[in-house]
Amino acid sequence: MPTTNAAPARNFAVIGAGLAGITAARTLAQAGHRVQLFEKALKVGGRMASRHTPFGTFDHGTQFFTVRDERFAAALATTPSACRRWSATAVRVLDPLGRVAEAAQPTPEAHWVGTPAMDVLPKHWAQPLADSGAITLGTHVQAMERDALDAQRWQLNTRGDDGSVHVFAGFDAVLLAIPPAHAAALLERSRLAPTFVSRMREVEIAPCWTLMLAFPQAVQPGLPHIGPQWNAALSTHHRIAWLARESSKPGRGAVERWTVQASPAWSAEHLDDDPQRVEAKLRKAFAEITGIRAEPGHAQVKRWRYAKTTAPLGRSHLWDGRLGLGACGDWCLGYRLEHAFVSGLELALAALAP
Repeated sequence: MPTTNAAPARNFAVIGAGLAGITAARTLAQAGHRVQLFEKALKVGGRMASRHTPFGTFDHGTQFFTVRDERFAAALATTPSACRRWSATAVRVLDPLGRVAEAAQPTPEAHWVGTPAMDVLPKHWAQPLADSGAITLGTHVQAMERDALDAQRWQLNTRGDDGSVHVFAGFDAVLLAIPPAHAAALLERSRLAPTFVSRMREVEIAPCWTLMLAFPQAVQPGLPHIGPQWNAALSTHHRIAWLARESSKPGRGAVERWTVQASPAWSAEHLDDDPQRVEAKLRKAFAEITGIRAEPGHAQVKRWRYAKTTAPLGRSHLWDGRLGLGACGDWCLGYRLEHAFVSGLELALAALAP
């Protein structure tokens, strides 16, 4: 009889279906292992999110991404229809009142977006996992502990959106791909990995209020859009850090739409404000910067409690092979989308190492 030296398939749990978690899960699955991906939301993607409205989509989380890592480029090449280059022009707003102090110029680095919306890319990458039944949505992992039937493995205690309680067992390793505050809280509740917890507590992530505006009646015949000639701006306005004309992105539709991201400091100061008050303040700042004072046909705000890493972990992931426990996310390296990809990939590779 022929013999094989192939290692037996292992069973992995991945908690969090943002890009880091999807990357880790699909890397493990492609290596021939069993994977179950848990996500508390009802869809995958995390901040690679798009708000779909009658006026078109808004990329109200991740606005664009860069491609610097060769492994990230290779992964993107597997789904070429899911992303396109965005030929944005960017300006830096230096005036305290939001007046543009620099002429529009091409961005120095290629900007990429998901098409026809940012959430398409994580959906594409997660689809094989979904097809095999490896994704559990709307499920909050409340605690993890050693498997009651096998002390060498893990079990997860979960609660669904409908209040149902379940136990998922038999995992050889658990990978946490969630914000460090959530990961640390889960580990503390489970009385696990105090060293991981202390490292995670050192990570700092700023929040972000995001404003979405649509002006379906504002564009006049013969005019491609209203407002400034530029499509994206880094701003030093005390309320706003970034603005982008969503309708300038490839595959997005022609209705004039803008996504406005508040500055980290302002978002932190107004973290728990009433959304209507936040909307009013950001709309006023938007008008000061762009000169667009028309009444929008659609206005909505979204609060991201964990948006931009300001003090990262400083390494691509955390992994304890003895425990079979790891953590990943963009917060390990920074805040770029490819930081999430690299973190999830390198954690999965560490978990696969002998």
